[in-house]
Amino acid sequence: MDTDFEQSPHTTTDPGAPVASLDDANRVVEHLRARMRRAVRGRDDVIDAVIIALLADGHVLLEDFPGSGKTTLAKALGDALIDDRPEDRIVSLRRIQFTPDLLPQDITGTTIFDPNTNRFYFRPGPIFAHIVLADEINRTSPKVQAALLEAMGEKQTTIDNRTRALDELFFVIATQNPLDLAGTFPLPAAQLDRFLFKIRMDHIDRASELDVLRSMRERSAPAPDTMPRVTRSQILGARAQLDAQVHVAPEILECLVDIAAETRRDDRVLLGASTRSLVLAVPALQARALTRGRDVVIGDDVAALAPWVFAHRIELAPGLDGPETVIADCVARPLETLARGTLRR
Repeated sequence: MDTDFEQSPHTTTDPGAPVASLDDANRVVEHLRARMRRAVRGRDDVIDAVIIALLADGHVLLEDFPGSGKTTLAKALGDALIDDRPEDRIVSLRRIQFTPDLLPQDITGTTIFDPNTNRFYFRPGPIFAHIVLADEINRTSPKVQAALLEAMGEKQTTIDNRTRALDELFFVIATQNPLDLAGTFPLPAAQLDRFLFKIRMDHIDRASELDVLRSMRERSAPAPDTMPRVTRSQILGARAQLDAQVHVAPEILECLVDIAAETRRDDRVLLGASTRSLVLAVPALQARALTRGRDVVIGDDVAALAPWVFAHRIELAPGLDGPETVIADCVARPLETLARGTLRR
């Protein structure tokens, strides 16, 4: 059995209860998973990836053609969250529709002059939210895309020479259509590196598509009381539990470094994985261990997350398409070394 702590089958616990143990953190995961699976069918692996990224304090880039459920997934996550600090006046979810005529201040906010008081005051933009849905992020200019760089990297934004902090929970889910569509702007490497995961959402299977059609009325109705929401404090508490109680062995860290080294020395790769990707990968591995009922990271976690963590961070040589094969080759040897070391112990 792949568990080191007991997973609670109950989902009706007090939604405001503090997260003081891995059991509590696991209940937060189950609450999020239940509400998101109710809204989105046939995407269980993507739902788990988004939850992992949220707990790991990362950001997610979803890619596929229109109508694949990317926006619905993001909205389902926003609906699952309750702000238990209403005095902050920060909403759970803001959606930004990226278009070619969008301006940076449309995202970050701007300073406005009030003629009645002869004073300037700051009007915050939609980036001041717990969860920001950046819809079709590759349909706007690089200047506007860059407005998210500081926010995603440092949880702050600088406007009119004044730096304003974003909420600690700040989480971006960006969606983009494939780059071969007209009117798109490829995200630069520095922007891609801010995303913990890049996930391509393939078409769901036939049974899941039928389930989507049959459950339209059910999914449009409010969620029942047996599916409680989670609070901002609970998510932050779950993050703290991951950091304190999910063990990452030195061999796992060595495996990550070796994977990055493999990408840098591969002849098919012009730009290998960054050190930032390794730093972001560690809490993601801890979060995946939690979602699988473990308090220790194992090689399976590295194998599962490596394509999402590294594929969008490498630049291939001209004429090569699809980084998945390259990543699989670069991961194979470090994982084999990790497995052999585990067997020797």
